[in-house]
Amino acid sequence: MTNLLADPVIQEARLSAGEALQEHIVDVFFHAGVTDTLAESVVAGAQMLGITGLEHVETGRRYLLDTRLSAAEVRTIAEALLYNPVIQQYELRLARENGGVAHYAQCIAPDDADDTVTTIAGQGMDDNKSNLANGALDASSTVPICDMTDQQLLDLSKKGLLALNLAEMRTIQQHFREQKREPSDVELETLAQTWSEHCSHKTFKATVVYRELDSRGNVLAVETINGLLKQYLMQATQQVQQSWLVSAFSDNAGIIRFTGTQDIAFKVETHNHPSAIEPFGGANTGVGGVIRDVLGVSARPIACTDILCFGPPGTPVDELPAGILAPHRVASGVVNGVRDYGNKMGIPTVNGAVLYHQGYLCNPLVFCGCLGILPHGSHPRQVEPGDRIVVLGGRTGRDGIHGATFSSGEMSSEINAQAGSAVQIGAPITEKKVADVIIQARDHGLYHAITDCGAGGFSSAIGEMGAETGAYIELEKAPLKYRGLAPWEIWLSEAQERMVLAVPPGHLPELLEICEVEEVEASIIGTFTGSHRLVVTYQDKTVANLDTQFLHDGRPERTLEAVWIRDDIETARNAQSSAPSDPYSTSLDEATRWASTLLALLAHPTIASKEEVVRRYDHEVQGATALKPMVGRAGNGPGDAAVLQPLLDEDSTAGIVLSNGVNPLYGSIDPYHMAMNAVDEALRNLAAVGGDIEKAAILDNFCWGNPTDPLQLGMLVRAVKGCYDAALGFGTPFISGKDSLNNEYRANGQRSPVIPTLVISAVGVIEDAARTIDMSLKHAGNLVYQVGATRNELAGSHYAEIFQPDIIQHMSGTTVPQVDVASARTTMKAIGEAIRKGLLQACHDLSEGGLAVAAAEMSLAGLLGMTIDLNNLNVGAPLANSPWNANTILLLSESPSRFLVEVAPEQREAFEAHMRSYGMNDVACIGLVTAAERFVVRYGEETLIDLPIETLQQAWKGGQV
Repeated sequence: MTNLLADPVIQEARLSAGEALQEHIVDVFFHAGVTDTLAESVVAGAQMLGITGLEHVETGRRYLLDTRLSAAEVRTIAEALLYNPVIQQYELRLARENGGVAHYAQCIAPDDADDTVTTIAGQGMDDNKSNLANGALDASSTVPICDMTDQQLLDLSKKGLLALNLAEMRTIQQHFREQKREPSDVELETLAQTWSEHCSHKTFKATVVYRELDSRGNVLAVETINGLLKQYLMQATQQVQQSWLVSAFSDNAGIIRFTGTQDIAFKVETHNHPSAIEPFGGANTGVGGVIRDVLGVSARPIACTDILCFGPPGTPVDELPAGILAPHRVASGVVNGVRDYGNKMGIPTVNGAVLYHQGYLCNPLVFCGCLGILPHGSHPRQVEPGDRIVVLGGRTGRDGIHGATFSSGEMSSEINAQAGSAVQIGAPITEKKVADVIIQARDHGLYHAITDCGAGGFSSAIGEMGAETGAYIELEKAPLKYRGLAPWEIWLSEAQERMVLAVPPGHLPELLEICEVEEVEASIIGTFTGSHRLVVTYQDKTVANLDTQFLHDGRPERTLEAVWIRDDIETARNAQSSAPSDPYSTSLDEATRWASTLLALLAHPTIASKEEVVRRYDHEVQGATALKPMVGRAGNGPGDAAVLQPLLDEDSTAGIVLSNGVNPLYGSIDPYHMAMNAVDEALRNLAAVGGDIEKAAILDNFCWGNPTDPLQLGMLVRAVKGCYDAALGFGTPFISGKDSLNNEYRANGQRSPVIPTLVISAVGVIEDAARTIDMSLKHAGNLVYQVGATRNELAGSHYAEIFQPDIIQHMSGTTVPQVDVASARTTMKAIGEAIRKGLLQACHDLSEGGLAVAAAEMSLAGLLGMTIDLNNLNVGAPLANSPWNANTILLLSESPSRFLVEVAPEQREAFEAHMRSYGMNDVACIGLVTAAERFVVRYGEETLIDLPIETLQQAWKGGQV
């Protein structure tokens, strides 16, 4: 066994029998019921070694701490850094001196002495009883709601973690009154899951009465919106009408054409609430879940993405609200969770972003994406009556219960303490085997439909698949991780790595044979019927019998109020008396000030190098990554987008481009412009590597506060309107999306909503992946051009966040960046084509930190110097009555739709002629690539910045400057 458990090159194995040690010991273990993949591997490995008597293993981690630490100090370290009570428990063994030899102390009461040995248990699963009623073991319970008062209905919803409002509870009550019976706990839980915000997107489907007011409360406009999803996002896609669009908003992932024979599928999900309370498990299963979404459209996963949003990394522990994990702990756990799943699945993580902001302190965000490829027309979607319900993959346990309803509500320390069962730990090796089975089953045409077991478990997966037919399920046939689960737990469990297939009876033998070869457990747990009823039994007893129409269409429609106060910001902008002074409005020691500003921007956590994160991810596996996330001579430059060439075995040069856009600072000012800018940035990044924006699709991910707050919903409406206008203007369809609402944390009677955040992900096609370029400077003597207009748009910029944090939302004399869609579309088409024609050596988009940061990043990546002269640029908006001087705007404005490009001298005329052919006027040669490793910015004869590249590196990589 020691050969199995330890690598003799770097590890040693010890058999412990309570021998004397010289250190304090902290042992950390999982709660019973939490997935322990390492333990499962030990059992499997032992069987391979011929050790057949090993039936159960538990694993943990042991920490040895210096005996000079007191018991209180050891306990503080354990609870702050070493364990998470949501999924773990720990045991302390404190050493006691005895003749110079430390021994374990006797176990005494927790507070009796400093050398206590205490077992500290966190939140675990107490038993298998529903919060709705006290059911007996292995039985379903009846929930008496028919005679409940309104307050009792609300109390039941809260106690049972149903996340249903009064109208929804009344509707359920009336339904069962008409049925002349009480619902079972399984039925009530099923309705709560199906009607949850997480699963039904009821805010985006609600009727919204939207009003715009001025700052005095006068109504400026009123609009009734018949569903944000339908009226704006889906409508935009229908109006764009791209011929290469295969599937949008109708499946687990969006699908577009790739080549004549292949399609590509893309999905981005959020896993915010789980990641906030258990960062590793939340992110880990977030990646696993979105991979299953792609498998759920019969595609082979070929790449992952991640966008991560955390609180300020240096936040002191004593400033954290009760129940909140420190940002550095959240970030470490999330990054390791993403790494663990993607790497073990053998799927490269190739694109993403990491953002830091105070608005994420209580509400961290985790966006996980997956790209897949599938033969055109190979994804079946139609369940047929008589199809068998087959479950593949992991076994069912208590992990993940109430995940859908938990993710549909606000968070608090009290709710977090109840939510241990809503968090799961993934088993990526199991999912890898499941993926292999699904691709083979797809190629052999063995199933009629497929979906994953995500939020809501069997209830969601089977319920949705059988919505048009009905289904009959025998729960006792579902394989369990352990005994003792009640029917509602089996039905609602969100245990990971499970897929549900609708399989014709004649295809079962072949499917089961494939599963046996791949060592994947498969179980037939029921049949899709033509009854239009969802019937669930357990050991020959009916525990649920629901009409599918009521289940899926019976939820009462919501009507919500939304308010946007239009004039507040405009009034503040025009109040020149409150205008801040520009630090660079005078020439006093200007070079020193500019150098400090640039270094501060490069060291900003959102802008600074993410190499420490990216290097933990395998971005080379599968051998298709043509353009990597880190580029340049040293391989550490921040790439604008990823390019994959997945059909190398078919001698195809076709490539797939993945990019994203996000800037929540703009949303603090006007979510409409945040949305416009996010779409612009995602497409801008795609064009910057040679992608064709005319063959690109986008996905939206909204993370917001409580939508029942009219001001929060008003901001959301503004963002959706921005998405609609951008999609139409760029001619780019939305193919999928996700809303994660109620990202609010409640503590001490105060609510802390997340900063409104919209992530736009883009996927596009490049005909020849070899024609792509990256953002690093290539050769001394090449010319540097800026393409696109710079305007007086400092509001919401990262410069403003650092130097004007108190007025970032109301910066007088300037405005938030605004997209001219027609001009932006032309610019991106021209840049993409210039790259594909070979006219450019390097290209980088201008985003966070404006021209100053973009130029510095190109130098850092190429290890070459650059000299820029701002005298060749113009500000595209009047400076009248503005306190900001031209240099501040030219260097730090974050105006959208701009690029910095490197052009060889011999290509100068061809490049300029190419840009003129597109009617482009905002094209200026502003600099030169130099062999001297210095970054220089001038305005005519005046030097603003002159810094060694090494100094830029120190700031960008977090060194002291």
